[in-house]
Amino acid sequence: MMNLKPEVVARLERVLSSVEMLLPKAVKPVDWASCHAANWRRHSFSGYLEPVKVTDTTSLEELLGVEEQKAIMTSNTRQFLAGLPANNALLWGSRGTGKSSLVKALLNKYADKGLRVIQVEKEDLIYLSEIFSAVENEPYRFILLCDDLTFEVGELSYKMLKSALDGSVYSAPENVLIYVTSNRRHLLPEYESDHLGGKFVKGELQQSEAMEEKVSLSDRFGLWVPFHVFTQDRYVDAVRLCIERESRQRKVEIPWSRELEQEAIKWSHDKSKRCGRTAFQFSKNYVGRYLLGKQVA
Repeated sequence: MMNLKPEVVARLERVLSSVEMLLPKAVKPVDWASCHAANWRRHSFSGYLEPVKVTDTTSLEELLGVEEQKAIMTSNTRQFLAGLPANNALLWGSRGTGKSSLVKALLNKYADKGLRVIQVEKEDLIYLSEIFSAVENEPYRFILLCDDLTFEVGELSYKMLKSALDGSVYSAPENVLIYVTSNRRHLLPEYESDHLGGKFVKGELQQSEAMEEKVSLSDRFGLWVPFHVFTQDRYVDAVRLCIERESRQRKVEIPWSRELEQEAIKWSHDKSKRCGRTAFQFSKNYVGRYLLGKQVA
């Protein structure tokens, strides 16, 4: 065997270490029989599916103020699970109103029916074809979830998602649907100048080319499901539900009172938002203070 100088050996080791860092990480395939959710993790020039332990136990019954949205998404998901025609969905609207919670609740409801969820960050949408290849032969039905999604014009991930929704070579396999949540209905920022350049054709006003481009992605989702801020009564109901849930989990009784209700309403005013997230955050604060007071007493 050729004897190499120590400095040559050291250089080769550095080269091999560098090459090793670029190679895809060696990981075991996800065991979808026991794993209900996974994240796509980027590594070097590719990535891999990383199993996730589902800890969110939210049920569909616990989501208040979104009855119509639950009905639409439940029906669409059941169609998908039954192998029937179903649509990709865009869940859009005010922050904290239950968009991603609804998808998690659907997973909790239908995991035993074969539903699985893969969460993908916006920057990793460029790997859609690899994700599809990883699950297309699995005997499960996958929701590919991209949460809190917004784009800037010209992003590569925007073009990849658009192609996947459009049925091109990057289109999803039969056992994958795409659910996206966003605060924006059109997923792109809109400017006043976008509305300039419209023209009348046969008496009807046609959108400008800028607006046509901005709505072209959201148009590719079969379902648009809007979410709005709660009424005060709905918000109070959500607070009551959150506190009851905390009480059951901790096996304590926390009485409801007019003072508690008023405190919850003030909390929503301070947050400038009536929604499920605000109700959840208030319940955490109130229950924590209540139980701490009991311990001190």
